[in-house]
Amino acid sequence: MKNKIKIILKSILFSYSQIFFSNNKIFASILFVVSFFDIYAGASGLLAVIVSNFIALQLGFSKENIKKGLYGFNSLLVGLGVGLYFQASVELYLIVFLLSILTLFLSLVLEGIFTKYGLPFLSIPFLLVMWAIVLSSRDFSVLGISQRGIYTLNEVYSIGGKDFVKYYKYFDSIKILLSLKIYFLSLGAIFFQYNIFAGILISVGLLIYSRIAFSLSLIGFYSAILFYLLIGVDISTLNYSYIGFNFILTAIAVGGFFVIPSYSSYLWTVFLMPIVVIISISLEHVLDIFQLSIYSLPFNIVTLLFIYVLKLRVFPSKRIVNNFIQYNSPEKNLYNYKNNISRFKDLQFFPISLPFFGKWSVSQAHDGKYTHKEDWQHAWDFIILDDNKQQFKNTGRILSDYYCYNKSIISPAAGIVQEIADNVLDNRIGDINVEQNWGNSIVIKHTENIYSQISHIKKGTFKVAMGEYVKKGQIIALCGNSGHSPYPHIHFQVQNTPFIGSKTTPYPINNFIVEKKDYKFDYKFYEVPELDEQISNIQTNYLLKKTLNFIPGQKLSVSTITDCETDNCQQTWKIGVDIYKNTYIYCKKTNSFAYFKNDGSVFQFKDFVGNKKSLLYFYYLSLQKVQLGYYEKIKIVDILPITQMFNRVSLFFQDFIAPFFIFLQTKYELQYNSIDSALSPNRIELNSSVQNQFFGKITSKTDFIIIFEKNNCKLEIKNSSKQNSIQFVIN
Repeated sequence: MKNKIKIILKSILFSYSQIFFSNNKIFASILFVVSFFDIYAGASGLLAVIVSNFIALQLGFSKENIKKGLYGFNSLLVGLGVGLYFQASVELYLIVFLLSILTLFLSLVLEGIFTKYGLPFLSIPFLLVMWAIVLSSRDFSVLGISQRGIYTLNEVYSIGGKDFVKYYKYFDSIKILLSLKIYFLSLGAIFFQYNIFAGILISVGLLIYSRIAFSLSLIGFYSAILFYLLIGVDISTLNYSYIGFNFILTAIAVGGFFVIPSYSSYLWTVFLMPIVVIISISLEHVLDIFQLSIYSLPFNIVTLLFIYVLKLRVFPSKRIVNNFIQYNSPEKNLYNYKNNISRFKDLQFFPISLPFFGKWSVSQAHDGKYTHKEDWQHAWDFIILDDNKQQFKNTGRILSDYYCYNKSIISPAAGIVQEIADNVLDNRIGDINVEQNWGNSIVIKHTENIYSQISHIKKGTFKVAMGEYVKKGQIIALCGNSGHSPYPHIHFQVQNTPFIGSKTTPYPINNFIVEKKDYKFDYKFYEVPELDEQISNIQTNYLLKKTLNFIPGQKLSVSTITDCETDNCQQTWKIGVDIYKNTYIYCKKTNSFAYFKNDGSVFQFKDFVGNKKSLLYFYYLSLQKVQLGYYEKIKIVDILPITQMFNRVSLFFQDFIAPFFIFLQTKYELQYNSIDSALSPNRIELNSSVQNQFFGKITSKTDFIIIFEKNNCKLEIKNSSKQNSIQFVIN
């Protein structure tokens, strides 16, 4: 019961802010107060929200959606509209109760229909129910049209007394531009409050919630006003029709919520406003026949059209990007998108690894010297070289002299064997088979349009068959010298069709290591191997892999070695997984979550939610990204979401220009410092740092020393004059 009450309370609050696509509590509270400027309308709206959310919960619908207010905001609008339009009575509240159920059902049905096309149902349920009650109420003798609004000052006095009347008169008498007055009135009209004071409060709440949404509301509104002036329509009509909120909501939706905010989304906001104006004016004439208001119909039409058109694109533009992961904040949508495309490239690419064990050399890369031309230019040839850069021993006149001959070929990723050719004999050294160019080959299907092809395989060495499922890293054949191959090597390419010899497609390789001179190493993440590079898949280190192999249900016992001001000295962390299959470390004492992913080669933290003074937060910062092999002095460079590190004041100013330019950055570096034994390590030391940058200049830096030992992991934090040490003991 307690849990249900919490869900209902959250759902009530967020039903108000959800009208602006927000889950900000401060903004929601402001909107809640504004809705009660007309106390009867406010009460009617609150009743509608409670009824809808309670019934949705009882019927067993998504608790997350209920908490977000997705099933309550349309009912809220209906309740506010009906409560303002009709006189308060027992019969009215009975009708509000029934209309809330109808609105909920319409919301659920439209969600089911629209979700198939990846579209939101917006405020369509509100429109349908509001028109239905306005039309049907003409035959309801018990419902009287509200007379409120005729004696406004009396009503204001009844709400807040003389002081409230004084404030109301002050705001009502402010000498401001007509367009700005209409802007505030339009904001207030979203909650059926037709006064400047309500609009000013909502604009303040909008600014608190999102600087991007606030700026878009002004850009969208004034773009529409300019078009009114351009076509010769008197903008004073907006002073009493209150339809200007369609411009505001449309601008926020298409400029920064359903797409990633950018200069392109801002331009589209400007271009779409004249369309909203034309639709608004035309629909007003149509609906006037039935004496109905257009309410938010133009906003719904233009927003849905725009979102759906973007989803139909065959070649989506990087300039205007559909927002697929919703954080209910334009800023968070933008910052997380920019962070994700840099840090989590597997969101863009299916992870393809190198098709071999150990270290190989790129003898021919993309657009090669001999082959790999035109439609087949995006391919690689791999060989094995010794310390003298030779690919063979002895004279190199026989196949077995070549180091890569008969070596294992592994599956570069999980998939299904699509095609195999296994009827071509190996060539003698120096000869080529021009008739059977590809030689013995295999094509593996990884996704619907991502296939890998490996060629020049030794005849009769295939370990898999057509139609067989293969795992990443599974041995599938041996390296040979068949086809157009003068010496043994592996030919590897990625393609979009399932046939041997298909045209290649440019595609990066997932995590791999490049060995440079003097045994120095570089870590590469979704990059294209270059000619003559000595490369390998990550050879995982047992100690690193074991320590960071967190399993759901596992508990970590945490204790501080030295005094720590930021947390309690003893804690227990638990490894869990949510309904979206996101794994996390949870600290109950601080109610903090550190989300992570581990693909077996790289451990990486994805996000943090909770107390930023907790030990878990420092652990999250220190191990942002760790490749699980030990390579001396190798350096990992990454970036963190700026929302995790910068204070609200800094972010406030950044938010305004974030769609165009980001001057704040948080940089992460990890260096592999020492290991006691390469074969059987008992101690590994890593050093990492997190630094905040303002226009490229470092403003703060936190250093970490991470020591992995056989039974524990120690973390030392250095930040200016503070120094804390904590020890993690894994049970």
